[in-house]
Amino acid sequence: MLVAVITGLAVLAGLFLPLRWGVFGFLGAATLLYLGFFALLAARGFEGLPLSESLLLFEGSTVAYLAFNLQVAYRAFALPVLVLAAVFVLRQQRKTQ
Repeated sequence: MLVAVITGLAVLAGLFLPLRWGVFGFLGAATLLYLGFFALLAARGFEGLPLSESLLLFEGSTVAYLAFNLQVAYRAFALPVLVLAAVFVLRQQRKTQ
């Protein structure tokens, strides 16, 4: 469900991203989407558990918990960035024709 929401936001970002920003705008949009995705994953806790119980699974290490969520976000972010790139490239092609 969360991947679908982030993918929808990627479509919107690809549609409304000013084309004059070019690659830097694309990278900025992808970075913001990734950080938002990571923040939502970290805030939800591990498998829906409260944060205090999630930290127990990681032996109380906040760094390990955040690193785990960074890895999960990285692995699940392929579809949103692909959709963002596809929309952005299609808009660029229409602009040049």
